[in-house]
Amino acid sequence: MDSPAPIYLDCDTGIDDALAIGYLLKTPAVEVVGIGTVSGNTSAGQAAENTLRLLGVAGRSDIRVAVGEHDWLAQPYGGGAAHVHGDNGIGGTELPSVQQHPIDESAVDLLLRLSHEHSGTLRIVATGPLTNLARALERDPSLPERIAEVVAMGGAALAPGNITPVAEANIFHDPEAAQVVVSADWDVILVPLDITMQHVFDEGHQGALLDSGDPLARALGDMLGHYFDYYQGVFGRRSSALHDPLAAAIAAGVVRLTRAPAVPVEVDTTGGPGRGQTIVDMRMQRAGHVDHPEVRTRVALDVDPEDFASHLLGVLLGTPA
Repeated sequence: MDSPAPIYLDCDTGIDDALAIGYLLKTPAVEVVGIGTVSGNTSAGQAAENTLRLLGVAGRSDIRVAVGEHDWLAQPYGGGAAHVHGDNGIGGTELPSVQQHPIDESAVDLLLRLSHEHSGTLRIVATGPLTNLARALERDPSLPERIAEVVAMGGAALAPGNITPVAEANIFHDPEAAQVVVSADWDVILVPLDITMQHVFDEGHQGALLDSGDPLARALGDMLGHYFDYYQGVFGRRSSALHDPLAAAIAAGVVRLTRAPAVPVEVDTTGGPGRGQTIVDMRMQRAGHVDHPEVRTRVALDVDPEDFASHLLGVLLGTPA
């Protein structure tokens, strides 16, 4: 049996990040060897507190958590998305306090250290702005040589954005960092709104989590109430998109990509209405999957299983299909 793949998670722990953490903790194919936080849905400090408490509920206080960049590369942190994720980033859910604290080193230091400890096998899952990854690349340009793969939730290829008409939130908050990451010489899978908005939890999934005997599943179910309030205006029903857990499942190798062309991606870093747009070259894809030569960024557009919500629920409940 193969050893679990080591994963470093870089996150801004809001509600869908919490779902991603739950998924990774319950997936035998991977081992979370460290978590770094960044400002996005909430501040990097609050995200670390949310993460530590979530790990405490899961009985995984052994996982190291490091606070990362508070401000983005070119602008200060903007105050979070309380209307989406609640004042504390996790829907107002009050998780039990824990004795654990973030480790002394920064998220950038943690990532660089883990890249040496797991050289060639470490996978990065990024579910927030890409500030920490960009800082790590600035500090050590050789980092890509030691990373197996980067899976980043962010962007929109052909779909509309969710924070401007063209920009997705993670990329919009720090487009300069995103451009650094997609320009680096490593394998990147971008998981954009095109696919994450197709996979949805509803009240039936929430009810199953709340009825579970598992404390982590119940906590995640409780958080979803606030998330559903926001998405009521998006989908017209109480439900939520599954952005970050889908990226986590792709990184774990459990969910298989069925369409993910390697295509050039540029990020708009101007100050105009296109700021934060991921400009994805989707030309010549109508007749079938076409990979551009010497391009190392893939854009996830279809996955198997198609019913990812049921798969996610099964993993969180400990009853995967």
